[in-house]
Parts: sequence; C-alpha cells; structure tokens
Amino acid sequence: MNETPPSGLKPELTLFDSTMLVAGCMIGSGVFIVSADIGRTVGATGWLVAVWLITGALTIAGALSYGELAGMMPKAGGQYVYLREAYGPLAGFLYGWTLFLVIQTGTIAAVAVAFAKYAGVIIPGVSEHHILWTFGRFHVSAAQILAIHIIVFLTAINQRGVKIGKLVQNVFTTAKIASLVGLALLAGYAFKNSSILLENLSHAWQGSWMKDGAAVPVSGLTLLAAMGVAMVGSLFSSTAWENATYTAGESRHPERNIPLSLLFGTALVTLLYLLANVTYLTILPLAQIQSAANDRVATAALTALFGAPGAVAMAMLIMVSTFGCDNGIILSGARVYYAMAQDGLFFKKVATLNRYAVPGTALVIQSIWASLLCLSGAYGDLLDYVIFATILFYTLTVAAVFVLRRKRPDAPRPYKAWGYPLVPALYILVSLAIGLDLLIYKPTYTWPGVFIVLLGIPVYYLRQKAP
Repeated sequence: MNETPPSGLKPELTLFDSTMLVAGCMIGSGVFIVSADIGRTVGATGWLVAVWLITGALTIAGALSYGELAGMMPKAGGQYVYLREAYGPLAGFLYGWTLFLVIQTGTIAAVAVAFAKYAGVIIPGVSEHHILWTFGRFHVSAAQILAIHIIVFLTAINQRGVKIGKLVQNVFTTAKIASLVGLALLAGYAFKNSSILLENLSHAWQGSWMKDGAAVPVSGLTLLAAMGVAMVGSLFSSTAWENATYTAGESRHPERNIPLSLLFGTALVTLLYLLANVTYLTILPLAQIQSAANDRVATAALTALFGAPGAVAMAMLIMVSTFGCDNGIILSGARVYYAMAQDGLFFKKVATLNRYAVPGTALVIQSIWASLLCLSGAYGDLLDYVIFATILFYTLTVAAVFVLRRKRPDAPRPYKAWGYPLVPALYILVSLAIGLDLLIYKPTYTWPGVFIVLLGIPVYYLRQKAP
C-alpha cells in the first residue's frame, strides 16, 4: 500500500529546541581560533575584548530586529521570506542563491573539515597531512574524505525527520555550552597561579596594527579601520543565528518562539565568547595569542595549563562543537531551498517532502554541493569572499523592518523590534561602516563576494524564462 505523502512540515520545535539551534549554529570552531588574528590586527588586549563586545552587541541588535520579522512572517525559509516580502522576489532569490552557492554549503564544508582536522590530532590517519590522491596541484586528504562522510552522515540523520535532527542538536549544543563554561572556569584556576592577566591589562589600550609589514599605532581613524578589519573573524564566529528563522515552519508558536530564541541564543553565545577570551587572556600573554600555532589559541591555552593532554582535550571539545554546528546548519539550510522551490525559484523537486515530513531532496542537493566544496579545498576562500555579502544581507534584512512598517503597516506584529527605530538604525549604520571599511582595506574579501551575488541576477531572469 502506498503511503500518503505528508501534507506539510511538522511543528516539532519548542522554544528550547530553537534556542539550541541558534546557539549550536553559532558556536563552531571560530571562537577557538580567530582571537589570534584579532590580536595581531588591534595589537592590544583591551581592543581585542572590545572587538568581541561590539560584535556581540551588533549580533544581539540584529537578532532583536529579526524578531519582529520572524513574528510577522513565521514561515519556512525565514530570512529569504523577509527579503522577498520587503524587496521583491529578485532580492529573495539573490540571498538564496548566495546561501546555496557559498554561505550555507561553504560553511557546512568548512565546519566538517575543521572537525576532521581536529580528529587528526587524535587519529593521525585522518589528518589533513595524510594525502590520499594527487592530481597535479589538486590534492585529496584523509581529512577531506572524513569531512564528506560527516556531511553525508548528518544529512542521513536529518532525512529521518526533524525529531531526530533536533535531538542531535540539543545533545551536542548542551555539551559544547557545558564545555565552554568549563573553559571559562579555568580562568579562575589559572588566575590563582599567574599574573599574566594583570600583565595583559597593563597595556590594554596601546596597540599596533601589523599592516604591510610595518607596525602602525592604532588610534583615531587607524583604530576604527583596524577594528573593522579585525571584526571579520568575530563576525563570522557570530553568524548563523538566523538559521533558526529558516525552521519557522516546524516551530511551535513560531510567532513567539523564534523571536525569543534569537534573543536568548545570541545573548548566551555572546557571553560565552567573552568568557572564553577572558580565559585566553588569563592563561596566555598577548604575544602568545598572536603567534599561536595555526591560530589555535584555545589549544595553546590548554596546552600551557596541562601539556599534551590539554591539546587532546581541546581537540575533542572542538570536534563536539563542530559536529553539532554542522548538524544545525544542515538541518536548517534545506528549508530555505524548499521555500524557494515552492516559489518556483529552485528545482521543482526540491519543493517536496519525504515520508518523514522533511525536505529530503533539498537535503541531498545541499550535501552533494557541500561535499564537492570539501574536495575543491576552496571553501575557505569562498567564505572569505562572501563576508561583505553576508553583512550586506544582514543589513538589508534589518532595513526590512523599516520597509515593511511602511508597506504593511497593519500586518500583525506579535513582537516589535526593541528600541525601534534607534537600535535597528544603529545596526544598519555600524554594519555599513564595517562593510565600507572592508571595501577599502580588504578588497580581496569583498569584490569577489559582490560578483557572486550579482552573478545571480542573470540566473534569476533565465530561470524566469524557463518553462
């Protein structure tokens, strides 16, 4: 007897589930690594912490603004829907196009490879240095193959329904939150036996930016420029919170739970990130943070305290973190392509649900492209390229709060953006300033991303002409 296909997505996600999705998608490997580059750019511990503080405030402000849109349009696809409703289908398509081509799939690939790299610390046979095949300049390592297996495995889990997907998410997110709290507690242990934190604070605001091989003192406009450039890493470590909006079609009481989960999740992660950086500054002098091998600051901190076992413990922590992060990103991303396909902006088959009421075809297509990015080895470059595009889409989405209040003033808004119009406007201004800073000082990070977005315009019109 043939099974009747499910008529729609199942509302299985509670407020706790959505909050764990926000936190789990945000916390990958970035917080354990990027403080090294931030430290080299701003050159002072005070400015290093300030970068994380500003990033956290900006993230929470963005989440508060998204909350209004989430409550107003509690539909599968989240941010894609908000952009479509505010600016038209082309804007929604360009977001979805960039998300599929690079942002979501590139992140899935990068996080899976990060898992594999740290697995190589424990099992050398799966290390990135273990090259399996070489074709001219093209290499395939054991880490890349393991990363693909992780993507396929997590995709298969999420094919079995949102219940099992959220179970994996909740378990691994809870574990990594507990691990980060444990890492923060080490600050107290280290402080009793060390004066390093006091030394780090003694010159907290006297920094220099290593620019073009020369040390440039950070003050005035140079400080603002250095802060903007330094925020590339912290911003990427604080993205993906919007993934919870993609799953609104499977959330219980989405008009309430999605806005609250965005607030709770981003605030929690911001606090954990600040505590992690205080821990680094308690254990390591700034010079050691700046020069940590492969930028692995957290590994250097635990190694300083516990020797080789500390490095192994950190590798295991990051494996837990990246596994849970990839699960959340895989789970949520497929919902955007599903929503696009329902609008006729993606392959028709992607608009279907499997017998477990999840967008199975979307999950498969996403895993195939992410796996190819793993093999290409170019996912890291692609993610660097789209940082400007990511900031641009965040800015446009927050601006959609203003646009939709004009276009649809009578639409139900169970939650209204906190601090409107000041907080959303401030978010837009700061984001645009960071984007301009990157255009000037990091053109290789920005113009390729702009090109990727613009490439979607002819694709959109060709898609419109297709039968």
